[in-house]
Amino acid sequence: MTVQQVDLASTDSVQATIGAPAPRTRRARNPAYLFGPAIDFLGLGGGSVLALGLLLLLAPAEGWLNEAGVWALVAALFINNPHFAYSYQIFYGDFRAKAFGAGSPLLRARYVFAGIVVPLAMIGFFAGCIATQNVVLLGVSANAMSFFVGWHYVKQGYGMAIVDSVLKQRPFGSGEKKILLLNAYACWVASWLLANAALQDIEFWGLHYYQFAVPAPIVSAGVWFAYGCGGLTLLMLARKTLIGGRPPLNGTIAYLVSLYLWLVFVGINPFFLLIIPAFHSLQYMLVVWRYRLNRERDTPEARLTAETGVLPKKSLWRLGRFATIGLVLGFLGFWGAPMLLDRIVPYDSEVFGTALFLFMFWIFVNVHHYFLDNVMWRRENPEMGKYLFGRR
Repeated sequence: MTVQQVDLASTDSVQATIGAPAPRTRRARNPAYLFGPAIDFLGLGGGSVLALGLLLLLAPAEGWLNEAGVWALVAALFINNPHFAYSYQIFYGDFRAKAFGAGSPLLRARYVFAGIVVPLAMIGFFAGCIATQNVVLLGVSANAMSFFVGWHYVKQGYGMAIVDSVLKQRPFGSGEKKILLLNAYACWVASWLLANAALQDIEFWGLHYYQFAVPAPIVSAGVWFAYGCGGLTLLMLARKTLIGGRPPLNGTIAYLVSLYLWLVFVGINPFFLLIIPAFHSLQYMLVVWRYRLNRERDTPEARLTAETGVLPKKSLWRLGRFATIGLVLGFLGFWGAPMLLDRIVPYDSEVFGTALFLFMFWIFVNVHHYFLDNVMWRRENPEMGKYLFGRR
C-alpha cells in the first residue's frame, strides 16, 4: 500500500469513527486543458489575436504612444518581470539535488551548465567589457539578447503545441514534430536576419545596440526558406486535420502566434510591439501555475483534502509566497537592484552612459532565462512529466 493510500484510509476511518459527513466533492478539472477551454485559448495566444484586432480598429492614429508606454510598463511590472522570477524560483529550488543528486547524469550536467557556468560566464563577459571600456562588445550583447529572445519565443510556441497535444491525447508524430521545429527555427532566423538587414543607430538604456550588416542575398534566402517551411507546416496541419488527427486548437494557435504575430510580424502595430512581451509571459505563466498547482496537490496535506478539491492553508500559503517572491524579485532584477547600483557604483558615465547596470541586468536576465527554460521544460525532466502531465 502506498503512502497516499495509507493517508486516505486513515482519514476515512477517522470520519467513520466520529460520524463526520463525507466531504462535498467538487467537479474535477478537465485534464485535457491547463485551466479550461476559455482560459487556455486566451492565455496561450488567442487573446493576443483579439487584442491586435481591437488595436487596429480602435487605436488613434497619433498621440497615444506615451499612454501606451505607461500601460506596457504596468504589464511589465505585474506580468513580464515576475515570469522571469518564476523561472528562477523553479530552477534553483532544491538546486543541489537537481545538479548533484542521483538523477540522470546528462540532466544534472545541464543544470550545472545553465545554473552555474552560464551566469558566471556572463558576469565575466560584462566585467571584461567594463575593464576594457569596450562599449562595442557591450552593444553586441544587446543583439545577442535579441537572438536568444527570438529563439526562446519559437521554442516556447513549439512547446505549447506539444503540451496541448499531449493533454488532448492527439500527439504529433515524430515527422510532424520535425516540421514544426524546422519551421520554428526558420522563422526565428529570418526574423533575426531582417532585424540586422540594415545598420541603424539604436540605443538601449543609453548604450548603442549594434546590428550586423547582413548581405541582402542571405536575408532573402532566409526569408524565402521561412516561407517554404511555413507552407510545409500548413500542409502538414491540413493533412493531419483531413485524416482525422485534428491538431489541438489552442496549442496550434499558440505555436502560430508565437512565430508569426509575436516575432516575424511584430512591427505591424507600434503598441503591439510594446505589449507582446506581456502576452508571451502570460502564455508562460499558464504552464508555470499548472505545474505549481499540481505540485502542491502532490503534498501529503493536500492528499488528505483531495476529495474536496480545495487546497489546504499550507499549500495556499506556499503559492502566495511563490507569487509574492516573483513580484519582488521581478522588480528588483529589472529595476530596483540595477538602478541602485547605477547610483552607488562609480564608473565612467561618459563612456557607458548613466544606466550601465540597468543595461547589463536586462541583458543578463533575458539571455539566462532561455538557458534555464531549456533545462527545466525538457521531456526528460521527471518533474515536468509528473507535475505537468501527471505521469508517475
